[in-house]
Amino acid sequence: MALPIGAVAPDFEAQTTEGKIKFHDWLGNSWALLFSHPKDFTPVCTTELGAVARLKPEFDKRGVKLIGLSVDPVDRHSKWAEDIRETQGVAPNYPMIGDTDLHVSKLYDMLPAAASGDVATRTAADNQTVRNVFVIGPDKKIKLVLVYPMSTGRNFQEILRAIDSLQLTAKHSISTPADWKQGEDVIISGSVTDEQAKAKWPAGWKSPKPYIRIVPAPK
Repeated sequence: MALPIGAVAPDFEAQTTEGKIKFHDWLGNSWALLFSHPKDFTPVCTTELGAVARLKPEFDKRGVKLIGLSVDPVDRHSKWAEDIRETQGVAPNYPMIGDTDLHVSKLYDMLPAAASGDVATRTAADNQTVRNVFVIGPDKKIKLVLVYPMSTGRNFQEILRAIDSLQLTAKHSISTPADWKQGEDVIISGSVTDEQAKAKWPAGWKSPKPYIRIVPAPK
């Protein structure tokens, strides 16, 4: 079973392109984006790693640390970074985990516990389920999980949009509607009674149905 939203993100120690880390210590009190890849020198992943590097200022602005993972050694990650810089215009500017023993991939339920074999002989197809995105909060709990096939590149603008919602809803008793973007109206959470809502939103709310209470986004 995949790790559910609300579960504590498993802690681990791993070698990365920026040295050895203990994940929870590295995370500290920040948000984090952990995104995984089945193999180095794969075409779609090459574009994704470049896309995240270009967007790093946006993640920094939101206080989100970035960390990648690929089922290959760290020295291959460093060589791959050269290709990424050449083809995407920028190399990864965040750590990349080398998961050569498949430990993290198994810990995060991206590979079955029985998976084994030399990573040098395991193909991208063998590791095709290592294509997850985990957004992890400062409380070390998983806030969002996305799983993509190898053939579909990830939409990191959507991931930023989702992080905006996660961070806003973590602070206020609200939810965000479909296709919501930062600054747009939000919905009062169902757990808030009308009496409680009157205290929080004395100006009232729009209510096309009793269970839909729309208010401006908190500043």
